[in-house]
Amino acid sequence: METRAQPGAEMYGFLSCTASQFMTRTVVSVKRGTTIRELGELFEKHDFNAFPVVEDAQVLGIVSKFDFLRAFAFTSNQLIPHYHELMGRPVAEVMTEAVVHVDPKSPLTRVLQLMLSVKARSLPVINREGQLEGMISREDVMRALKETTQEPGGPP
Repeated sequence: METRAQPGAEMYGFLSCTASQFMTRTVVSVKRGTTIRELGELFEKHDFNAFPVVEDAQVLGIVSKFDFLRAFAFTSNQLIPHYHELMGRPVAEVMTEAVVHVDPKSPLTRVLQLMLSVKARSLPVINREGQLEGMISREDVMRALKETTQEPGGPP
């Protein structure tokens, strides 16, 4: 007699995964004093959407490509600064201080839900002491889905 897996059974592997299992542990971070110019160079060098702002082992904020571009947006209340002046500004002026993050033990289902609700491409993984342990990206979640949901004997 043939036994058939219950519908959705291939998802059980993913349901047991946590952020720490699939996060990137080697994280490039910046300091509040990093300039917009240096930040731009880091975005060119690394294929990251955001960098955590870390000092004294504590996460103070996050700075994304969106934050970088926002530094160049002009409003009717703001005079147009010189390009070199903008490039010399510190990251502290454009970073996001309210960091949406996850715990290393957070289930990937929660990570995915959070990414979708706040439209984040990546999230810092911060432990209870407030220290950065890694970053988890959309690509990490997609890799986890692929690695944990393959049916036995089925196509990869």
